[in-house]
Amino acid sequence: MSEHEKDLAFLRQCISYDDRAERRRLEERITKAQREERCVRRVIWLMGLFLALSGAGLAYGAALQENFPYGKSQLVINIIATLGLASLISLMGFVGLLVPYRKELNGLREQCRRLSAELLESRLGKPRARPSTEVAKEREAPGEPLTAN
Repeated sequence: MSEHEKDLAFLRQCISYDDRAERRRLEERITKAQREERCVRRVIWLMGLFLALSGAGLAYGAALQENFPYGKSQLVINIIATLGLASLISLMGFVGLLVPYRKELNGLREQCRRLSAELLESRLGKPRARPSTEVAKEREAPGEPLTAN
């Protein structure tokens, strides 16, 4: 599981305590986007496999056949080469399709963060202000660590 997936799973767990319709719509959109991204990733893997198999087929023909491109099995070589080229073109297209799905999931993750913050704020109140780095540096004496007051 990647860091993006772990982050999104944690945020989904956080917003699961909310009962509003906005949370349900966000959950549905996340589920749909994840399903579509997984589908595209599987197709990318499949196109990569077809590309590797066609490359292996062409390498086999080149290494083991006499008079390689013009031998008895020219039709088979043309079919393998066509399959490889089609796989390569499809692979590039599906990788290009993966980018918008990733952007959509990133946007949904940001909406999840916003909804989580709203939920925490509604249940726990406004967060206390944290000291800025300048204030912390002023309180810190040279050579001494910052201590909590």
